[in-house]
Amino acid sequence: MQVLETERLSLRRMSVDDAPFILELLTDQDFVRFVGDRGVRTLDDARTYIVNGPLDSYERLGYGLFVVEQKWAAVPVGICGLLRRPTLPEADIGFALLPAYRSRGYAHESASAVMRYAHGDLALRRVVAIANTENAGSVRVLAKIGLRFDRMIKLFDEAPEVGLYTEEA
Repeated sequence: MQVLETERLSLRRMSVDDAPFILELLTDQDFVRFVGDRGVRTLDDARTYIVNGPLDSYERLGYGLFVVEQKWAAVPVGICGLLRRPTLPEADIGFALLPAYRSRGYAHESASAVMRYAHGDLALRRVVAIANTENAGSVRVLAKIGLRFDRMIKLFDEAPEVGLYTEEA
């Protein structure tokens, strides 16, 4: 189900049929390095991730991570959307692209659409983000969509520190 559309992209709800794409994305070395290892190694793992993550989030919260596709080819290029983590005070925006589709402006284009959706359709007062501060590309996208570095945080005790990015008041 399509949720958002931009000039070049369509953002839609994820389904278990997206398992091959999710397996490819979540096992990409840069995803593992900058976002984290989600323990997805097989198609069954990818299906479980989809059911317990995005599908559950849509049901409970009305939002979640969306599949980002090129409109003209309906080819999945990445994910972008909102997450609700228990250790953060607000919903946070997240995005990741397959290597072949990076540096084309897709992250900025999809993240901008998600921010408009968050503040408009969802009426969220504020959106935050977390990012590995060494991930220069993601940090640039966050700045372009109006988020600024606030401080370093840990999402849970054993987690590495990540940057918390917030909207300016």
